[in-house]
Amino acid sequence: MNKSEIEDELRPEYDLQNLQVRKLGPGRKRFCDTVRLEPDVIAAFPNAEAVNEALRYLIEVAKHTNSLTQRSDELR
Repeated sequence: MNKSEIEDELRPEYDLQNLQVRKLGPGRKRFCDTVRLEPDVIAAFPNAEAVNEALRYLIEVAKHTNSLTQRSDELR
């Protein structure tokens, strides 16, 4: 069957640009994880890159703080 034999049965009002297809079940591919942010958090960051940068900084601070806490516990 070639292109000329295929009949287009889609209605013109269908918005194919926003069509999302989801495969359900354990074999489903994940393209990304979605995290919902509260409006006040959204207002503080201009984009996803800024959020990721802030979270990476927080992770480093937490690691540093944790290592300092462990050292002070060892000195006691």
